Amino acid sequence: MEILKDLWKFLNQRKKFWLAPIILVLLLLGILIVFAGSSALAPFIYTLF
Repeated sequence: MEILKDLWKFLNQRKKFWLAPIILVLLLLGILIVFAGSSALAPFIYTLF
């Protein structure tokens, strides 16, 4: 949680709010990759890419 707080402080102080969607998309892709590697749905998720 500390990393998220630091990230939010950085975005707020530097007024870099355009970075928020980029970070969100990267996090979602990372979660999808982790989920795809450890589930029975992996072959179906890989066909999306």
